[in-house]
Amino acid sequence: MPGKASRQKVYTLLVHLGRKAGDGLPEGATGAALMCYASGVDEAEAVRETVAILKQADMAPLDVTGYGTIEEREAQGHEIDAEERALMQRALDENSVIVAQMTPFFDDAGNDSGGGEA
Repeated sequence: MPGKASRQKVYTLLVHLGRKAGDGLPEGATGAALMCYASGVDEAEAVRETVAILKQADMAPLDVTGYGTIEEREAQGHEIDAEERALMQRALDENSVIVAQMTPFFDDAGNDSGGGEA
């Protein structure tokens, strides 16, 4: 928007979660990974805000990996589709954290599904 220069940028963060009562993860999951887009004046602020919001939501963030801004990701050769760009723009517009994807983890011990090639 013209007239207002924002220092906020959007950072792509991968958050690993442990389990906590009331976290909303599927039964039997040992944790999860969340792909988030978070706004902040720097990546440290984006990480702090993301962790704080997840804790308020009764989740147990264990580790956060930062992948940088959209410009940094493009410079690394990441392909960023229109849907991902739209979610990043929403995080910037709302000065918020957007959870774009959640992947639950399950302990495969004792699981006889094979997992290998047949």
